[in-house]
Amino acid sequence: MSIDMGLKIFTVDAFTDKPFSGNPAGVCILSEERDEHWMQSIAREMNLSETAFLRKDDDGYSLRWFTPKVEVDLCGHATLASAHILLERGYIKREEQARFHTRSGLLAAASKENWIELDFPKQPVTSSSPPPGLIESLGVKPKFVGKNILYYIVEVASEEIVRGLKPDFGHLAAVPVNGVAVTSKASSPDFDFVSRFFAPAFGIDEDPVTGSSHSGLGPFWEERLHKNELTAYQASARGGVIHVRVTSDRVFLGGKAITILQGELCT
Repeated sequence: MSIDMGLKIFTVDAFTDKPFSGNPAGVCILSEERDEHWMQSIAREMNLSETAFLRKDDDGYSLRWFTPKVEVDLCGHATLASAHILLERGYIKREEQARFHTRSGLLAAASKENWIELDFPKQPVTSSSPPPGLIESLGVKPKFVGKNILYYIVEVASEEIVRGLKPDFGHLAAVPVNGVAVTSKASSPDFDFVSRFFAPAFGIDEDPVTGSSHSGLGPFWEERLHKNELTAYQASARGGVIHVRVTSDRVFLGGKAITILQGELCT
């Protein structure tokens, strides 16, 4: 066993400014390259929806995300948490842009007054037939079903339906989808749309706040509401707010974050 005292790891609640709400993410700052098995083991030990691993390189940071079960291609809340730690702990200056080299290409984050804005690829949603068992597992009557390269999107008639969802996670885990966002126009004047996100195939029955799903939900609601700046609420038990700005090829996701825990890894 190798002892690597001083290897810092944090828990950060993302897309919130209140402790114990939003989506908790692990953030581990690496001093050197570590193998996938080790990172997956740490993510399993943290047992959060995602743990991010950051390593300094010549032009920013290498960034990888792991659920307790698998490595994923894109994660919004753990990217926000990573940018928050880099800014809060002085790894980068407030006026600097955080640059992340990831499996989804170059991502960036910038401090905007008292929040952080992420620069993500736009992931447009196209109409699609649902795979067998998806709608039945969700227990909803859809207005629209579509998908992008990441997830399925299911639109329903009201926010009340979104909030009241009780999916059959056992059946949903058997459906061949990485994840599904169920969404509707918001009934509250404070928000434009609401959603919830489910990914039991990744070991996450319900994700509290999912930044990556909004790279598709943003363009989806831009088209329907005819506005490119939107405020979204993910209506999980913990809840979280995402500010969405859609451009021709990018989606900017704004949110706040708060550090909950700091520790050191010993192995």
